[in-house]
Amino acid sequence: MSRDKRYEIAVSAAVQYLAEQSDEKAGRYVFAYTISIRNTGNATAQLISRHWIITDSQGLVQEVRGLGVVGAQPVLRPGESHEYTSGTAIATPVGTMRGSYQMVADDGTRFEAAIPEFTLSVPRVLH
Repeated sequence: MSRDKRYEIAVSAAVQYLAEQSDEKAGRYVFAYTISIRNTGNATAQLISRHWIITDSQGLVQEVRGLGVVGAQPVLRPGESHEYTSGTAIATPVGTMRGSYQMVADDGTRFEAAIPEFTLSVPRVLH
């Protein structure tokens, strides 16, 4: 049986280390991340809320939930994209982020769009 292609969202991330906002001696490493959300399905859908799981290299987990993304609840028609930039701070030079967006399609169907795990890393820490 083929998968329903109506409710598909592709998510990608680009990360930048913010040295000027970080305090490495105090164990504060700040990162900006730019997220691109693209509706690859064939149903219009609105992003309602987000759930992030942020993990540092010592295993400390922060979970963040909230409405929308940086004050917006974008509506994406098939083929449309939304991009935004936000940030996070962790206590180690390396960590990861992953999560999901809670979406609702124009027909009322609720579904989740997975945010694939990506790495937060101070430059030249990972090979």
